[in-house]
Amino acid sequence: MVDQSKVHSMTAFARQSREDDWGSLQLELRSVNQRYLEPFFRLPEALRDLEPAFREALRTRLARGKVECHLRFEPTDVSETLAVNHSRLTALAAALGEVREALPQVAMPDALSLLDHPGVLESQGVDLDVVKAEATALFEAALNELIEARAREGEKLAGLIRERLTGVGEQVAEVRRLMPTILERQRAQLLERLEAVKAELDPQRLEAELVLLAQKADVDEELDRLVAHVGEVERQLGQKGPKGRRLDFLMQELNREANTLSSKSAVASTTRCAVELKVLIEQMREQIQNIE
Repeated sequence: MVDQSKVHSMTAFARQSREDDWGSLQLELRSVNQRYLEPFFRLPEALRDLEPAFREALRTRLARGKVECHLRFEPTDVSETLAVNHSRLTALAAALGEVREALPQVAMPDALSLLDHPGVLESQGVDLDVVKAEATALFEAALNELIEARAREGEKLAGLIRERLTGVGEQVAEVRRLMPTILERQRAQLLERLEAVKAELDPQRLEAELVLLAQKADVDEELDRLVAHVGEVERQLGQKGPKGRRLDFLMQELNREANTLSSKSAVASTTRCAVELKVLIEQMREQIQNIE
C-alpha cells in the first residue's frame, strides 16, 4: 500500500518485462509534470482493448502528471498451425448457396478465396487471452514501481523544500534582529537632516513624523505572515494525498509578502534579506512544479 502522507513527484520511470513460450512483453511507464492527469498509450493492435483498464488504473492511483505507457509484444517466432473453422465455413457455404440461387450469373469464389474470408482460417499459435493476462500483470507491477519511484523522488523534493524553508526562517529572524537598529538609525537621520537645515519643528509634530516613519518601516505583519506560511507549507508536506496545487498557492502568498517587505526596505540590509527571500521562494516554486 502506498503511503499517501508522502510527497510524490510527478517525474518517474518504470520498466517491466516478461518472457514465456508465447513470446515476450516489455512495458514502460514514464511520467512528467502536468497540471492534470494525462495518460497516453502506445499498445500493439492485438492488445489494444487493454487500454480502458489501464486508463482506469492510472486514474484510480494517480492524480496528476502526463503518463506515457508503451507496451511492446514480440510473439515467439515459430510456424503457426492453421486450422479451418468448420462452423464458419458451413455458414459461409450456406450464404453462397443462397447467392447462387438468387444470382446464378454471378461467379462463385474459389477455395483460396473462401479461406481468405475472415474467420474461416484460424491461427492455432499464440493464445492472446494468456498474453493479455500477462500484460495486465506486467502493467500493475510497472505502475507499482512508478508510484514507488515518484515517492522516492518526492521525498528528495520535500527535503530540498524544507532546506529552503529553514532559509526563509533565518531571513525572517535576521530582519527582526535588524529592525530596532534600523528604526533608531532612521530617527537619528531625520533629526540630523532637520538640524542641518536649522528647521524649527514643533515637538509634537516631530513626534508624529517619527511615528509615521516607524509605521512605514514596520514589517512585523509581513514577517508574521511569512512565518505562518512557512508553517503551513510544512503542514501540507505531511498531509495525505496530492498537495502540489496547494503548495503552489502558498508559494504565491510567500512571494507576495516578500515583495511587500522589499517595497518597505529602507536600508540595504533589509533589501538583501528580501532579495534572498525571493530567491528561496522561487527555488521552492520550481521544485513544487514537479510535486503531485
